[in-house]
Amino acid sequence: MPTVFHTRDLKFEAKKSHLPQFAWQTSPRLAKLAGARQLDFDIRSLDPDRFSFPYHFHRAAEELFLILSGEGTLRTPEGFQKITAGDLIFFEQGDTGAHQLYNHGDAPCVYLDIRTTVGIDVCEYPDSGKISILPLLEVFESSSRVRYFQGEERVKEKWPGKILRKPLEK
Repeated sequence: MPTVFHTRDLKFEAKKSHLPQFAWQTSPRLAKLAGARQLDFDIRSLDPDRFSFPYHFHRAAEELFLILSGEGTLRTPEGFQKITAGDLIFFEQGDTGAHQLYNHGDAPCVYLDIRTTVGIDVCEYPDSGKISILPLLEVFESSSRVRYFQGEERVKEKWPGKILRKPLEK
C-alpha cells in the first residue's frame, strides 16, 4: 500500500555535532516508517551558514537530492556551484560522486535526500582521511590501511599440528 507523507506536517529533529558548523534538521526516518527495504530517504533542512555532512562519497550507495526550498552551494570534485529549489542532483557511487552542501542563503535549504541501501556501505571522507562503515557508523582513519596478508605470517601456529601435513618450505 502506498505511503503518503505530507511534507507540510513533518516535524524536524535537530541533529548537531560537536562542531557547530555541522548542524541540520531531519524528518523522522521516513523510509523506515514506509517499510522501505532498499531505499532510504529523509527530508533535511540546512540552516543558513551551516554545512551538511563532511565532504564524502559512498562506495556502495547512490544518492539523490531534490532541493525543495531555499538555496545552497554544492561542493563536488568539479568545484562549487549554486543550487536552488527545483534542482535535482544525482551522486554516483565512488570518488566522482563526492559531495557536500553549504547554505549560503538567508533561509533554510530544505531537500529530499534519497539513498540506495544494499547491505553495508563504505563512506570515505577525503578532507579528513577517514573511512566509515555504514550503517554501523564505525569510523577509521584511512592512513591505517595495510596489505591484505599483513599479520598472517604465523597462520600455522593457530592450527593443531595433527591437521597440518607438513611445514611449508620457505
